[in-house]
Amino acid sequence: MKKDIVFPTVEGIAVAIVRNINEVNQAEWYVYFVNQNEYALETLIVSSRGYGEIAGEQRQTSILRHAFGAVEPNSYVLIEPIDPALFVLNNEYWVSYYVGDQIYDKRFTFVPDSIVEENLIKINTLNMEGVLHE
Repeated sequence: MKKDIVFPTVEGIAVAIVRNINEVNQAEWYVYFVNQNEYALETLIVSSRGYGEIAGEQRQTSILRHAFGAVEPNSYVLIEPIDPALFVLNNEYWVSYYVGDQIYDKRFTFVPDSIVEENLIKINTLNMEGVLHE
């Protein structure tokens, strides 16, 4: 029964959308998963999708799934590049992982127009500027 399933609190993880300036001085955007815990996470799976309205019309991106073996303590993994044209949509990242035998999951949603210059911060773990969703 669903009432018998334990849903533990998820702590110490984040998803970041960061800006990287390339060698020809153009911005490139990437999505990272960040493990801020003092222990490794195992069998990380990330599902990403975009959805919302553009010019009065409902739009939806393809659903992408990414799998990673382990994410070491206080480290990060690159999930995917992202096109800035998608910043007008909800960008959702559903993260699942194991710690021992316990599964954890959490959904991170970057709302439309939240990835803007005014919201960029220095993300020390990545040593880049971006929007961090914890």
